[in-house]
Amino acid sequence: MKKPSETRNANAVGAPISDEALDQLFREARTHSAWRSEPVPAGLLREAYELARLGPTSANASPARFLFLTTPVAKARLKPALMPLNVEKTMAAPVTVLIAWDTEFHEKLPKLFPHADMRSFFVGNQPLIDETAFRNSSLQAAYFILAARALGLDCGPMSGFDSSKVNAEFFSDGKWKVNLICNLGYGDTAKLFPRSPRLEFEEAAAIL
Repeated sequence: MKKPSETRNANAVGAPISDEALDQLFREARTHSAWRSEPVPAGLLREAYELARLGPTSANASPARFLFLTTPVAKARLKPALMPLNVEKTMAAPVTVLIAWDTEFHEKLPKLFPHADMRSFFVGNQPLIDETAFRNSSLQAAYFILAARALGLDCGPMSGFDSSKVNAEFFSDGKWKVNLICNLGYGDTAKLFPRSPRLEFEEAAAIL
């Protein structure tokens, strides 16, 4: 029996992408901790961002901010904030991106959402700013991971770090706050662990 996605017209707008693409994005994609030595061109990082920025966010607010660490000097600044298990793999990765959220994202809403005054909803409402920025920067981080994978990069996202140390070192003016870290490059597949289990649909989802 065909899956529902396989019954749709392959030539229609919004038709499913190929199995090969799904493998690259999801089925065969893995979280990498060991890296080959190939560098990642700056243009490829820009291309990944250009794709990721197209994903939807609340009121098109786009609160995520990306700081790419590409040199040993930049990586050394990050090292004291990492949990011990995350140090070696992060220092070895060709690129580490700090994905942060902008506490002043709403100031760009006149540009990003020009057809309505959304900025006024946020001004002076710090809890709403923080909640919106954190949730939507998390969404944008996921878009970025998929964009990077689509362009042939491997990813190693992590949350094992001291956020206060990262913010003090890289975002000392307090305007940006780190959400998560993601290593980027070309993973050493020979050093991958077996894929960990995932929850079945019945364990994690329901249809009402």
